[in-house]
Amino acid sequence: MNILIAILALNLIVIVHELGHYLVAKSFNIKVLEFSLFFGPKLFSVKKGETIYSLRLFPVGAFVQLEGEEEASDSERSFSNKPLAARAAVVAAGPLMNFLTALLFLTLAFFMGGYSSNLLDTVPPGSPAAQAGLQRGDRLISYDGKKVYQPADFYTFMTINKGKPSIVEYQRGKEKRQALLTPHLIPEDRYILGFGAREPYGEGSTIIEYILPDSPAEQAGLLPGDQIIALDQEPISNKQALSAYLHRKNGEPVTVTLRRAGEERQLTIQPRMEKGTAYYDTGLSFQVVRGSFWATILQPPVYMYSTLRSVIFTLGWLVTGKVSITQLAGPVRIVSIMSEAVSYSPTAALILLNLLNISALISMAIGATNLLPLPALDGGRLLLFGLEALRGKPLPPEKEAAISMLGFVLLMSLGFFVLFNDLFQLIRG
Repeated sequence: MNILIAILALNLIVIVHELGHYLVAKSFNIKVLEFSLFFGPKLFSVKKGETIYSLRLFPVGAFVQLEGEEEASDSERSFSNKPLAARAAVVAAGPLMNFLTALLFLTLAFFMGGYSSNLLDTVPPGSPAAQAGLQRGDRLISYDGKKVYQPADFYTFMTINKGKPSIVEYQRGKEKRQALLTPHLIPEDRYILGFGAREPYGEGSTIIEYILPDSPAEQAGLLPGDQIIALDQEPISNKQALSAYLHRKNGEPVTVTLRRAGEERQLTIQPRMEKGTAYYDTGLSFQVVRGSFWATILQPPVYMYSTLRSVIFTLGWLVTGKVSITQLAGPVRIVSIMSEAVSYSPTAALILLNLLNISALISMAIGATNLLPLPALDGGRLLLFGLEALRGKPLPPEKEAAISMLGFVLLMSLGFFVLFNDLFQLIRG
């Protein structure tokens, strides 16, 4: 059921994109031959007026077929015979509809659940953020010289910087300040005892709040309320020191000295290797704000600008190697992410809220990706229209067809790579 909801949501975003092309084509009196939901062999079709509306076998995407778009046509209503501005408007309408849809989804989501601000919420004592001097209520302005509009910007820049010490600018009251922030690395391969700490940082991070089932901690007899004070007689003051010591021991058994009900005890525990995704942590969290009507209305465009800026940054990071092409997500992984968001939502309201947020993000990504100046994408066609405007005449049809075919081959190659990468990443977990 969760996967079905995710597939429907993803298809809705793609259908809205094609609906943009369709509506603007109709407004310029361009003949629409077919509007199809999905791809593959036809399951059902009906002709209304001059347009065939069809449903096809493979439940992915949609397409619009315009007269004169892919073949020569002498009709004055064909796409190819319309003025340059009209053709450009038809092509640009798809991405524009994605952006408008994202704005609508974000507006609904922000009114329902509020929006994440760049105001700091919790700053745990002993955390990298606290050590840098940051406090609750500070407003983050920039990270390593890059403007921060929302929490996602902060986490993105921190990851791209690979956790190196970076200057953060923030505002406290009316005063702007700077601090050197050094994130804490949580490695991909880590040895664990298997407990949750009372606090994420500081002395409270060695006090056990709960024990994970079937963990080394449970097998050794650790209990909630125990405080770990040493490993192999080496004093431990926080969980970060504990993790670093387990890493140095490389999986060897450790003697844990703990304090229970005022008494010291010792237990021998065999740590367990846990594999996960490496990430950086500062201890920071950000405030979710329920603002006034106008403050909430203004947030979706800011969020969109921040997200689209990240797309541009990502393209540059792909070229420089800061981001691997294997990190690109295709339809399979997108559906998986959306399905997880649904499954982790305990109520219908939270399901809707999570779907709105993720659908807005994906709608923006689809719109932005389609505007890339690559053949076979809307951006590539707009680039050809720009060349046509400069030359004062269109490219010869055979050259335009060759460029489009090359772009199609490259796009399909990338599509197959992303598909297999999605499957590999899902199997890998």
